Amino acid sequence: MIGERFHISTIYNYSISMFLCLFTALFSLNTVAQETDNEVKRLHRPIFVFNFAQQIGWPNIEEQKSFKIGVLGPDLAILDLHTMAQKRKIHGKPVEIVRFTVVKDVKDIQLLYVNHKYNYDIKYILSKISGKNILLVSEDYNYNASMINMVNVAGTFEYEINESRIEKENFVIVPTLKEYAITSSEKWKRLYRKTEKTLTKVQEDKDKQEVVFKDRIADKEKEIETKEGEIIRRNEKIENLYTESEIQKIRYKEKISIERELEKNIQEQILFIKNQEEKIKASTLEIEKQNEFLEQQNSKIEKQSTILKRQTSEINAQKKINILLVGIIFLALVGSLLIYKGFLQKKKLNKELGLKNEAISQQSLELEVKNKELEQFAYIASHDLQEPLNTISSFIGLIAEDYGASFDDLGKESLSFIEDASDRMKKLIDALLEYSRLGRSKAYAEVDCNQVLKELKSDLKSRIENTGAILDITDLPMVNGSEIELRLLFQNLISNGIKFRTSDTIPEITINCVKKRDDKKDTKSFWEFSVKDNGIGIPEEHQERIFAIFQRLHSRDAYEGTGIGLAHCKKIVEAHGGKIWLESFKNQGSTFYFTIPV
Repeated sequence: MIGERFHISTIYNYSISMFLCLFTALFSLNTVAQETDNEVKRLHRPIFVFNFAQQIGWPNIEEQKSFKIGVLGPDLAILDLHTMAQKRKIHGKPVEIVRFTVVKDVKDIQLLYVNHKYNYDIKYILSKISGKNILLVSEDYNYNASMINMVNVAGTFEYEINESRIEKENFVIVPTLKEYAITSSEKWKRLYRKTEKTLTKVQEDKDKQEVVFKDRIADKEKEIETKEGEIIRRNEKIENLYTESEIQKIRYKEKISIERELEKNIQEQILFIKNQEEKIKASTLEIEKQNEFLEQQNSKIEKQSTILKRQTSEINAQKKINILLVGIIFLALVGSLLIYKGFLQKKKLNKELGLKNEAISQQSLELEVKNKELEQFAYIASHDLQEPLNTISSFIGLIAEDYGASFDDLGKESLSFIEDASDRMKKLIDALLEYSRLGRSKAYAEVDCNQVLKELKSDLKSRIENTGAILDITDLPMVNGSEIELRLLFQNLISNGIKFRTSDTIPEITINCVKKRDDKKDTKSFWEFSVKDNGIGIPEEHQERIFAIFQRLHSRDAYEGTGIGLAHCKKIVEAHGGKIWLESFKNQGSTFYFTIPV
């Protein structure tokens, strides 16, 4: 009976597992093509939206500080738009991405994106944004239903524009936008037919795969029959084991009788041990009486020794007093001479020290004035350089938009190089401006490092999730300092730990803090923070210069950045009265240490 149950359940479980494996394989093959198309469309979607915005003119765009794009509903396209916003500008202005869940909340934006799969009524949306200078870009809606409507075609997008609605909102359309748009409903229908043909071909491939898997299922059924024979042989082994268990029961009864005999012997031994204990107690009483007598004799000897020691100590003390009196007199004479000589030397040194202090004070005042002049120069230089740089960037964008099609490949590549160079120049100027501002504020307050890192993790959430980074943070203390500068310090060190790694490594960052005392100044204590990562490491020969401004160890193609992050860290730590250093080996990660006084 046991064998039959084991046999049936095993066959059943094995069959189910084989069916699930085959079904999973079939499903994964069918979805590979869909995942590839979705990935391509994810890359194309933000590019199309940004190009639409760039080729439409707004009547009041110059008055806006930034260009705002709204996303309607729980659409994951907002993540791709955020990524694109970090790389591109629209009409020379930084781009902000805003999410709306309800149509009535839509306001203060220039462009609104909505996808048909979230079932928003397009007519209702048009009525709510009418007169607000908002361009509506939709995806997969009916022909001529929106202002600009995109449709999925073979892994990318095509689009059509409703000129009457766009002009009604006082927008200006660039001619190139009309040139590549779908101009009639017949073309729109042909696009849908083309998509249907693609879906039909995918279905035919799926049917062919099902035939192949049916053949594989037949082979697996043969394997199941082979397994059934093995299960029958195992059942026979189980029956043999049952017979052996009966023999073991008989042997168990024999062991019980032997244990009872042993128990009797143990009880007899216990009685013998008790008799021996009584004899030992009697011997112990005799020994205690002898010890009392010995203690009385020892007390008499100790009293006599105490009297002798007291007499000897009195004689020795008298001798020491006489020697000390002679020594004190001699030392008093020598000390008086040394004190007088030291007084004269100290008087001379105080005079020299006063002159040096005056010179140092004058030099510190001059250095303070020069530092302020240097900071003011860096601020003015970086601030004034931004205006011509913005002009260059704007004209590069205009040239690329208006005359880009007439350039050859070398001209287009040159424009791209100029645009990249101007972007790098702007980042360097912004970094120099930020560096000049660090350390100015001395209005320090109590800062909770745990709260700072909690908010920082929220700000870096997208980057942490994209890289799969793991942050291990222990309980950190309250410190006295500038919250903004300490936040920038942690942000730079964590960002470097995530960025400087190999492509196949998941970032692991550990942040600890211990309280230590200064060996040179026993009264002063400080917090020693450590930020450890598992990145590419820094060779020992380059560790001295990484804290200098604009110092890079890698090309911009390998790792982006301006090379000023660690210079910021050094300036922030030194402004708080601490110091910063690191321990690192190539390909073994790095540990950055810095101190903040308690």
